Amino acid sequence: MDKPTNVCVLVGSLRKSSFSGMLANALMSVAPSSMKPEVVEIGQLPFYNQDLERLIDPPPAPWTAFRQRVKAADAVLFVTPEYNRSVPAVLKNALDVGSRPYGRSVWDCKPAAIVSGSPSAIGAFGANHHLRQSLVFLNVPTMQQPEAYVGHADKLFDEHGKLINDGTRKFLQDFMQAFANWAATFRSHSHR
Repeated sequence: MDKPTNVCVLVGSLRKSSFSGMLANALMSVAPSSMKPEVVEIGQLPFYNQDLERLIDPPPAPWTAFRQRVKAADAVLFVTPEYNRSVPAVLKNALDVGSRPYGRSVWDCKPAAIVSGSPSAIGAFGANHHLRQSLVFLNVPTMQQPEAYVGHADKLFDEHGKLINDGTRKFLQDFMQAFANWAATFRSHSHR
């Protein structure tokens, strides 16, 4: 039996009871047994500044720990809200930190999927696609279908942050199964 697919889950909102955090928890709860998803915190990462890379040896410890954790993962799941038609700064910073030093990006060839959500009807469509733009440059093979724009996120969870919408649960379950299949395709190629 193959070991489970180790998945880093990056949540683009720092708010304790954010819809993105609730969505990430729901996604992890419906993931197939072939996946081992785990949230990797990104709020503690100092803003990327090349001076810290060059002038400090070693670079900031949170950067190093984050890079090692992502590098060790088999796949990455991004769960993001939309801030001003784009991704939150904390998520963009995580991409930047992981992409450096130049030539040693931890993102390269790491299969990924994106789920975006918001209280609006369009489910953070802008953030989802803006994130895809960065991932293309970082050579992150990102699952194209099914797409996941979770609208009306403020109506999907109870006061404890548990998903209460069965239709959404089924959609998320199908999404995670598709992501498992997507990630497995890349794992089989990397072990040849």
